Amino acid sequence: MPIYEYISEHPEDPEQSCPVCRKVFELRRPIDREPLEKCLMCKHPVRKVISRVNIPEITKPLSVTDAKKAGFTVLEKRDTGVYEKL
Repeated sequence: MPIYEYISEHPEDPEQSCPVCRKVFELRRPIDREPLEKCLMCKHPVRKVISRVNIPEITKPLSVTDAKKAGFTVLEKRDTGVYEKL
């Protein structure tokens, strides 16, 4: 299930937000569900935040040696549908 982030529509106003929705909070929800419209704690309006995607940074390309050290089986294509283990 994906993790969605939400924040209060009025985070600077303590009367229209609670300590939970004043800051960005995360919620796991199925993809097919509508976005959350109200805070689960205070019932004030919230909006979905577009967040960054967490992609690990690859500092260098992986080599065959690195892949083997990591425990992967390395195959090389020889013909259509034919691969040979290195």
